[in-house]
Amino acid sequence: MSAPADLWHEGWYAPALRLDSPNFGPRPAGACIDLLVIHSISLPPGEYGGPQVPALFTNQLDWDAHPYFTQIRGLQVSAHFFIRRDGSLMQFVSANDRAWHAGQSAYRGRTQCNDDSIGIELEGLEGDLFEDLQYEQLAHLCQQLHGQFPIRHVAGHEHIARGRKQDPGPGFAWEHLKNQLAWPDSYFP
Repeated sequence: MSAPADLWHEGWYAPALRLDSPNFGPRPAGACIDLLVIHSISLPPGEYGGPQVPALFTNQLDWDAHPYFTQIRGLQVSAHFFIRRDGSLMQFVSANDRAWHAGQSAYRGRTQCNDDSIGIELEGLEGDLFEDLQYEQLAHLCQQLHGQFPIRHVAGHEHIARGRKQDPGPGFAWEHLKNQLAWPDSYFP
């Protein structure tokens, strides 16, 4: 079932707050966008609600504003979507384009997951719990993306970058998301 056409324009989802990131590129020719990658992020770690994550994804983070930022100084990353703890949704890169969220990665027999995935960041910390509003927004967004792309896989950053990343971590309730989506078990890690 596809989403109404007026919700999408050139890979941009109308209900999301659009904040364009310069950190993206074209997808390889013939890329099959069939993977959703779930991440977690907070800046500084464990602090929520501030402007730092959007600033990071748009290359506007003040590297001197917090001691932690010296560890990530100069980092150029992005995700397609960011879901805050209150369920609000932001989009940084068109879903038609390649965001820089996965890094070195492999899943479902393919490497370079940025090429054919959509990255969704949840405001949170590895191992902490996530909010019900985030799960509701995430499930709704997954359904909308499923209507636009041949999504057949949902995985955490921890599943595609084993040993390198741990997000969203043990606090993420995969069973809860699976129940909300009612997609086949084969879609999940």
